[in-house]
Amino acid sequence: MPKTVACPTCAADVEWVPKNKYRPFCSERCKLIDLGAWATEAYRVPVKEEPDPGEGSTQGQG
Repeated sequence: MPKTVACPTCAADVEWVPKNKYRPFCSERCKLIDLGAWATEAYRVPVKEEPDPGEGSTQGQG
């Protein structure tokens, strides 16, 4: 029995088999929707901003 996964775009059940050339997506449409999200930077890795070590320093002032 082939493994079934959820399409990342529409959550439809997708068989994880070599004949499915769009896996893990269910279709070319869902694959292109995902590609478009990456291209428009809709997906981002969260980054914790560190304060600049030079900001707010009183050293050198006097």
